[in-house]
Amino acid sequence: MKDTREGGIPAEEGKPAAHQTQTDPPIVLDSNGKIGRGPILVVAAVLLVIGVFIITGIRTRVHAEETLTKNTAQNAVMTVAITNPSQGANALEITLPANTQAYIDTPIYARTSGYIKRWYTDIGKHVHRGDVLAEIQTPELDQQVQQAQSDLATAKANLQIAQITAERWKKLLAKNAVSHQEADQATSDYSARQSALSSAEANLRRLEQLQGFEKVTAPFDGVITARNIDIGSLIQAGDNNSPKSELFHISSTDKLRLFVPVPEVYANSVHTGDRIVVTSDAAPNQKFIGSIVRNSNAIDISSRTLNVEVDVPNQDHRLLPGQYAFVHLPIPPSASSLTVPANVLLFRAEGLRVGVVHDGRVQLVPVQIGHDYGDKVEVISGLTPQDKVILNPSDSLAEGERVRIEKGDGE
Repeated sequence: MKDTREGGIPAEEGKPAAHQTQTDPPIVLDSNGKIGRGPILVVAAVLLVIGVFIITGIRTRVHAEETLTKNTAQNAVMTVAITNPSQGANALEITLPANTQAYIDTPIYARTSGYIKRWYTDIGKHVHRGDVLAEIQTPELDQQVQQAQSDLATAKANLQIAQITAERWKKLLAKNAVSHQEADQATSDYSARQSALSSAEANLRRLEQLQGFEKVTAPFDGVITARNIDIGSLIQAGDNNSPKSELFHISSTDKLRLFVPVPEVYANSVHTGDRIVVTSDAAPNQKFIGSIVRNSNAIDISSRTLNVEVDVPNQDHRLLPGQYAFVHLPIPPSASSLTVPANVLLFRAEGLRVGVVHDGRVQLVPVQIGHDYGDKVEVISGLTPQDKVILNPSDSLAEGERVRIEKGDGE
């Protein structure tokens, strides 16, 4: 018999009912009418996948939190670059201004009074020792010489008569014709006449020497730097040495003297005989070699400097007296000192400090500074060559602070 459903439409065997779709999964029942193992496994697999995703998410989240905590702790530690002090300080050269003077600088004065008869040289001319610079006409001196010559002749005549008288009285005394008193007077008169003759001779020599000064000559080789006379000028001999009575001014420029005020802190670096470099703005790109010849061996109490003389050969006269020059004084390095970059210094209220890394922590070490070389400074005490000194330290750097050394710097 064929089974019919409500509606009069028979259902064919082996075909699904009209209300079922082909996509619906079949429900498998076992012999007892229960659901089979296949669906249960599917559900378990789905639950397992969901659990794995949940566990993986939790572990990822925990790992991220641990990484963040670790990175935060690491970032809280300051990273610093370090350097090691250099053994031995660099040689230092200081530049000091100097006053340039001629090796010999002398004003020429008249030793006799008169009028300028003629002059032979002018400013800028190089003269040699003994060259005649000018002639002075001295009529009064000439008359004095003639008078001295007459006085000398009179003294000689008086001496001659005194000598004859003294000898005559000696002979009479031998015959007891005169007294001893009269003979002694004649002898004494003879001695006085001898002294008068010597005085007259000395006076004549003095006037003749003054006549020799009628020709003004150069006392040494040099250059005339000033001429203050002209023909007919009245010249008064005197010892006041005022600029108005100066005839010429002569300077020896084959060698120059440079007087340098050396600061007290560098006084011990000055050694007599050391060669030294001299420069001048008037002669750019030129170096002159001089030598330290002497110093005052005393510190000027007003300027706290040591006066040092440097002599510079100047045969080619490239340097001029009075010219502004600079002396380059070398300061020898100290083998016992260290040098560090200037950017390692910390200026604190308690004094100058340097940050040193020791076992991962900061130590603020007090140091004593010597010479300043610009980008570097000399450290006299406080550091060793093995110290790890922090470069560009932060102003907030504190004692005992933990730091991390930047790789590749000082390692």
